[in-house]
Amino acid sequence: MSNTRHLSLPFIAAAQAQKHVTVNEALSRIDCVVSGTVLSRSESVPTSPEDGDCSIVPDGAGGAWAGRDGEIACFLNGGWDFIQPWNGMQIWVSDEAMFAVFVGRWVAGATALSPGGAATFSLIAEFDHELAAGPVSSIAAAIPDKAVVLGVSARVLTEITGTTSWRLGVTGSDDRYGSGFGAAQGAFAEGVTGSPLAYYGPTDLIISAEGGAFSAGSIRVAIHYASIAAPAMVS
Repeated sequence: MSNTRHLSLPFIAAAQAQKHVTVNEALSRIDCVVSGTVLSRSESVPTSPEDGDCSIVPDGAGGAWAGRDGEIACFLNGGWDFIQPWNGMQIWVSDEAMFAVFVGRWVAGATALSPGGAATFSLIAEFDHELAAGPVSSIAAAIPDKAVVLGVSARVLTEITGTTSWRLGVTGSDDRYGSGFGAAQGAFAEGVTGSPLAYYGPTDLIISAEGGAFSAGSIRVAIHYASIAAPAMVS
């Protein structure tokens, strides 16, 4: 055997010349994997990668990544090197800010996985929102279909003017996630429900002014929710 089983690191052969080349190749591959981080699992081949950049190859990628679906692509010494993931491998996906685990396919955000591929997820949907002028401003379809929402939090990014306080909710319950939140820059909201609530369809999040109408301001909203996925397809 000339390479290691999992990372395919090259062994140094007896009486091999230029041993440093083999060692440096192995160290570069180890650096990519042990760092435990990739840039993305959805982006195509970058046009100007830097040495050491790593990504998970998305399905159907072309160019230098063609035929490498699901593998880890690492840019090393001016070219692309590929690492085949193994079941149970976990890696941080930077542009999604969550871990992904390989179980024959990459699954991100899962807190539990079954042998058949069913999954339970703990997720956060985050939005930066400029408040529309008027008494109510909404974020369309902010709450995903079949989300079991634990709560909604928010942070005021730029001062809210036109009202001294505001509330968070949905149509028919505009204070479900709290009321009386401050309007100053840096003020925050942490709204939880007495019990998690399931939404059967994409649902708008409603931000309502209290004692006035919004004239300006922006907030960052985070929806904290759980979701599930059925077992994987059987081929």
